[in-house]
Amino acid sequence: MLSGSNSQELTSHELLTQQHQQLTALGQIISNEKQILQQHDPQALLTISQEKNTQLVAIQQLDQKISQHQGFAQDKAAGKLTQQLAEITVLLKSCQQKNLVNGQIIQQSQLAVERMKTSLLESHNKNAITYNSKGKKSAGLSSIGLKA
Repeated sequence: MLSGSNSQELTSHELLTQQHQQLTALGQIISNEKQILQQHDPQALLTISQEKNTQLVAIQQLDQKISQHQGFAQDKAAGKLTQQLAEITVLLKSCQQKNLVNGQIIQQSQLAVERMKTSLLESHNKNAITYNSKGKKSAGLSSIGLKA
């Protein structure tokens, strides 16, 4: 087969095998991302984020190929792909759960930075602490319009 459309040459089974491999790779990337988040390594986080985005784009493109594959709907309806689809669903849910955990780590890190900022502001000048309209502390002499 020397036609130009690769998705038509691959069987539904082969496409799902590729999708399984991509989701497995994404799961590993998300696990690596968690370690990097825990290590507070901003440069490594940028690198892994780019890798994650690249993998997500590849997954999206393959998903589109699968949805346009002529035999996929027939194979799915005939029950030929049930086991593979079940495994892919488990992988996808695992990736979503891991990603949710990473999101919680990011939120906790942001809260820690905010607490540290507040602590530094308080120790910098205890007499110059004011509160903004949202109730957050800020340093400055608001009575004369100066902000630190």
